[in-house]
Amino acid sequence: MEPAVCRYLADNPRLAGFVRYNPEWYRYLSRDPGRLKEMEKEAKRFYGKTFPQQVEKVSRQVQMASMLAKFAGVMKD
Repeated sequence: MEPAVCRYLADNPRLAGFVRYNPEWYRYLSRDPGRLKEMEKEAKRFYGKTFPQQVEKVSRQVQMASMLAKFAGVMKD
């Protein structure tokens, strides 16, 4: 792997962790260092950092809070 790519991964521990969990990216980056942006997109998807994933997470949290409020209301009666 090119030294620039190794330094980039060393400077970004989250991306380095993604590459460790998905070792095929070592091969991809060794053959074509230009795929770094593609790997970053895949890492975002892996870690749940895309906008749709974050919206879904917030939605689930709101549903949980609503359910707890209903449960507290029922228990109060």
